[in-house]
Amino acid sequence: MRVLLAGGGSAGHTSPLLATADALRRLDPATEVTCLGTREGLEARLVPEAGLPLEVVPRVPLPRRPGPDLLRTPSRLRAARAAALEVVDRVRPDVVVGFGGYVSVPAYLAARARRLPIVVHEGNAIPGIANKLGARMTTHVATSFPDTALPHAVCTGLPIRRLISTLDRASLRAEALASFGLRDDLPTLLVTGGSQGAARINAAVSGAAPALAGAGVQVLHVVGPKHELSVPSGVVPYVVRTYVDRMDLAYAAADAVLCRSGSNTVTEVSGVGLPAIYVPLPIGNGEQALNARPVVDAGGGLLVADAALTPEWVAASVPGLLTDAGRLAEMGAAATGVIPLDADEKLARIVLDAARGATGAAS
Repeated sequence: MRVLLAGGGSAGHTSPLLATADALRRLDPATEVTCLGTREGLEARLVPEAGLPLEVVPRVPLPRRPGPDLLRTPSRLRAARAAALEVVDRVRPDVVVGFGGYVSVPAYLAARARRLPIVVHEGNAIPGIANKLGARMTTHVATSFPDTALPHAVCTGLPIRRLISTLDRASLRAEALASFGLRDDLPTLLVTGGSQGAARINAAVSGAAPALAGAGVQVLHVVGPKHELSVPSGVVPYVVRTYVDRMDLAYAAADAVLCRSGSNTVTEVSGVGLPAIYVPLPIGNGEQALNARPVVDAGGGLLVADAALTPEWVAASVPGLLTDAGRLAEMGAAATGVIPLDADEKLARIVLDAARGATGAAS
């Protein structure tokens, strides 16, 4: 069985792709997985690090507004489709799987041209342009959230890494705190703006550093690879990292998380039972607010608008939450189980069934 997985550009597409690749090989070790991405995206580093072959196509942004980029899109798309066709003809996959984003459109078009089965996975509550197109070409459509409006959709949840879905935070906590230089007698706030960081979150939390320290709240702040942050040293640790590969250790060290609400973040944070303050990205179609809504409605998190997240808000609201062990425990219990953690194997079975169905029909 040969499978081509298309996705990249951000952790939101790359992480579920890698989790699905692992699940495919667990279910059928003979499965040959090839990934399709770009040279510029996060996949250019993460896919080879995972030991998987990466084929590349040109990056084709899909503009939402009229302008010069929109006029250039058809020619860019033709070039990307031609590159994807070359990969498909050389790799000869039995099925093509798309996770949305820049890479998926040429992959879907190439698969349709060669009459290959297509599987679509949509990570967000509101589907993107690429997967709206892909869902029109197949009946094999999976979503992370139950109310995502795509034809033939089955809600599987979002595939996440086994390292996270099987995480025992309590057993790893001592090692995690020591690895980041954090104390074991203070509550820990984990702050992250996603794989690229978020300037608003960085400024708001660092601006409230004195109030957090005054309440005895230590901070593990992942600022993003393109951001820098300087905070005064003191008795209460405020640890800054540009990027963390071992997010299992970050989650194990944390008592609560302040973060964006991309689908991958919401799934991982709620799945490991962490209370969260979700700050949705204020651009796009509002999908990040909808991603967090099931967890917030269950009592496992708070939702704060990006514009409302100021140092003053953090100083007034966060110390009281982090020092209330009972409330944290209630929120963590409420978050657990809202979103399924076995989506990797569910999606892998859909992929294998789609491929085997096509093979059976061909024979």
